[in-house]
Amino acid sequence: MWAILGGIGAALAWTATTLNASRATRHVDSWSLLASVMTVGLVVSIPAAALVKTPSIHGSDLGWLIASGCANVAGLLLTYSALSVGKVGVVGPITSTEGAVAAVIAVLAGQSISGGTAATLVPIVLGVALAAHTPGGGRGVHLRSVVLASLAALAFGLGLYAAGRVGQSLGIAWAVLPPRAVGVAVIALPPFVSRRWRLPRVAVKYAIVGGLCEVIGFACYAFGARHNLAIAAVLASQFAGIAAVVGWLVFRERLTRVQVVGVVAIVAGVSALSALHG
Repeated sequence: MWAILGGIGAALAWTATTLNASRATRHVDSWSLLASVMTVGLVVSIPAAALVKTPSIHGSDLGWLIASGCANVAGLLLTYSALSVGKVGVVGPITSTEGAVAAVIAVLAGQSISGGTAATLVPIVLGVALAAHTPGGGRGVHLRSVVLASLAALAFGLGLYAAGRVGQSLGIAWAVLPPRAVGVAVIALPPFVSRRWRLPRVAVKYAIVGGLCEVIGFACYAFGARHNLAIAAVLASQFAGIAAVVGWLVFRERLTRVQVVGVVAIVAGVSALSALHG
């Protein structure tokens, strides 16, 4: 049950991040926004890590720390590259399968899950992809965008798995820190040095909300992963479906029939998974 709660908590937090970013990009460029979000997240993460007892970091732990941070940044860069040559309706569903990728990695690494649990993960994964679908996304898609989005999903999946391993061995606070530290070093420092970092006053609130929600999402996921990494990873990735519903309710965005089917599949899968682990 704790893995389910952690995964759903992460999904809700990352839904808020997604919706927040959709509003923020009207006022600031994506690179500056991401740099600001990463910086806010690092500022929040450092005190949290400092308050807990410093763990003994062994060679394997250091490897997972580095993998977690680098994979997250690589996933973001690959996603931006995919979106520059392809359509959101195709890139979004592909990258949102990150939870499934993390679950597969967990299984390959030796984590066992019951047949019933495995069966419920299937409609959830399919639902995430369907709920993230947008009209016309399957037409005229450049092969390059599909390849880049697939690589982004692999990177994000590895990042989720690595963050889960860090959370299991070093604690939640240390699972949250690496992606933000790498993000600031790779994404925030270059535009800061070159003076290309622009953050209008109207966008400051979005940067703060985005940074906080990112940290909360990773903390929830790391908590859930300490109990069952595969379940937490797949449930966390359903933020795409939740964002579609909130967008319809709050922003009056229309849900296509495919998205409705995806949302229903997600709800059914989560309900079955909760019943199995309740």
